[in-house]
Amino acid sequence: MSRAFEVLDVRSTRMGELMLRRRLEPVLQIDVWEVKLGEAFLMSSMFTATEEAVGRLGTADTPDDRLRVVVGGLGLGCTAAAALEDERIAELYVIDALAEVIEWHERGLVSLGPTLVADDRCAFVHGDFFAMVDGGIDVGGGAPYDAILVDIDHTPDFHLDDSHAGFYSEAGLHRVVDQLVPGGTFALWSDDPPEDAFVGLLGRVFTDVRAEVVEFPNHYTGANSACTVYLAHP
Repeated sequence: MSRAFEVLDVRSTRMGELMLRRRLEPVLQIDVWEVKLGEAFLMSSMFTATEEAVGRLGTADTPDDRLRVVVGGLGLGCTAAAALEDERIAELYVIDALAEVIEWHERGLVSLGPTLVADDRCAFVHGDFFAMVDGGIDVGGGAPYDAILVDIDHTPDFHLDDSHAGFYSEAGLHRVVDQLVPGGTFALWSDDPPEDAFVGLLGRVFTDVRAEVVEFPNHYTGANSACTVYLAHP
């Protein structure tokens, strides 16, 4: 049995205080890992269905037999681990702006860390994903990639940092297209229901666009909650 509450790591970052903590959920009697940045909750292992859906839907939507995939945002590792369930993945590069988050996985402080570290197909990259897209992602030999999967900001218009805004513009999304193979996949997590304006924006850049609503049970409300996965192909 774990401790009822334990702070595993606290760091000062350019975006505020970053905290990883683990607690025992008293009703379900399971360990829950939580990540906070300042006063905002970034992620909880209680609710990972949509993060996992980014990885699964993003790879399932991608043709070919040997996939090279970029994941923007490591978090608790859910998107990366779900993508790696696809045996066609040959190379998966997970980019995160916070070296501390990568270190949590390498040290085994989060539950999926040992799994990702042990998978030879998976590599962690410390860097600003949004700046790397703008300048051309250069990992594993560089573009083009079969899929670019993103789970960083809360929604397309609610960002962890103001510098991310350009990525969600028409020009920013064209830079994503430039770095995908023909028929490749762009997948994006959002904490909100599908936004018609963003679907329209994707439609001006990509040829095939859809928004998948992913529902999951919420123990605290006693009902289902839902998030969105945007999927687009050039």
